[in-house]
Amino acid sequence: MSLLVVGLSHRSAPVSVLERAALGGDAQAKLLTDTVAAEPAAEAAVLATCNRVELYADVDKFHAGVAELSTLLSQHSQVGLEELTPYLYVHYEDRAVHHLFSVACGLDSMVVGEGQILGQIKDALATGQSLHTAGRLLNDLFQQALRVGKRAHSETGIDRAGQSLVTFGLGQLAEGRPVTEWAAGKRVLVIGAGSMSALSAATLARAGAGEIVIANRTLERAERLARILTEPGSDTAGAVARAVPMERVPAELARADLALSCTGATGLVLTGQDVEAALAGREAPLALLDLAMPRDIDAAAHRLDGVRLVDIESLAEASADAPMAADVDQVRAIVADEVTAFGAAQRAAVITPTVVALRTMAAGVVSGEIARLEGRLPGLDEKERGEITQTVRRVVDKLLHAPTVRVKQLAAEPGGAGYADALRTLFDLDPETVASVSRAGGADRTEPSTNRGRS
Repeated sequence: MSLLVVGLSHRSAPVSVLERAALGGDAQAKLLTDTVAAEPAAEAAVLATCNRVELYADVDKFHAGVAELSTLLSQHSQVGLEELTPYLYVHYEDRAVHHLFSVACGLDSMVVGEGQILGQIKDALATGQSLHTAGRLLNDLFQQALRVGKRAHSETGIDRAGQSLVTFGLGQLAEGRPVTEWAAGKRVLVIGAGSMSALSAATLARAGAGEIVIANRTLERAERLARILTEPGSDTAGAVARAVPMERVPAELARADLALSCTGATGLVLTGQDVEAALAGREAPLALLDLAMPRDIDAAAHRLDGVRLVDIESLAEASADAPMAADVDQVRAIVADEVTAFGAAQRAAVITPTVVALRTMAAGVVSGEIARLEGRLPGLDEKERGEITQTVRRVVDKLLHAPTVRVKQLAAEPGGAGYADALRTLFDLDPETVASVSRAGGADRTEPSTNRGRS
């Protein structure tokens, strides 16, 4: 089986296509279950963010896998296969690992170096685990991607290369002024109460916004976010925040200096007519930041006098010419090293069930021979029988030690996949025994983990 990723992002597709290809939570779950039900795939995970949709799978056939994953992405989005195909990219085996590790480090983000992608990768893994579509390979891959991303942020200055999408968007609205100066005292309407909205609200609270109003379809979530912002002892404790139901959005928009929207809605949250109505009778300009994919705010708002709209499309254009930090090269070196290490570990893991099966078979041979010896020499006392047993086991262990250690080393090297087959053939190991060891090991590794590796 081999790792395959098929996807599209802001680098490969226009925003108009990305919007229609965006997947909500239910669509992601259905895509995952349909993928593992398809013939070429044994495992699956979806990484869906505001500027990418990627389907990862463990497949047994490359061409069939690409065709199946592309078709599934089309079926679960609003983009036909013929239209979608030119915008898809495909990465296989080590290149797929390299791609995810680069994504985890923020190298492939719209804003280079942003750290929000780590939370999105963690969510993608959690979804795959909860639906039992992420097995040993994808669990290992995504958990290692999280470690690589954290390593990049802790060992380099990649954070200086860019900002979060929220900060970048606010910076575009501020047009060169410090965000803390531009946002100070502003009345802010935040539409949505998810992670991006929470980050936006906290960023604006720290920047000194005068009032933050949070609107959400589930009022309890908006109320919870408002409480968090005003919680004593937090770095946003001085904020003024309140929650309102979605039907209050038009009235709050008319009062706001800035409206920021990031929901999972499939249609527009603010139409051009909504924004135009909010402008009636006001003299102050209205700033709009749309971080949703598909878009929440009608692009027609760009044409309205007194409105400054920044959305994913304009952010993509603004980030295209953003300078790359010198630390990016260091992060790329980290990614290259980690890809090599991951590949070696995966290749070595393939040989492990065969080695375990070989040692199990050897232990069985020893037990059988000791039993046969006891039948032929019934007069052996307990001490003598124990000494003979230990001696035979030591001889077998010593004979097996060097070849099993060496075969693990050889299997970890590029092109080492054939050593497991050679070992099975040389020792005439039962394939079903090897498979059962592999299944037992894989079952242990597919459970959600806690505190594994570097934090």
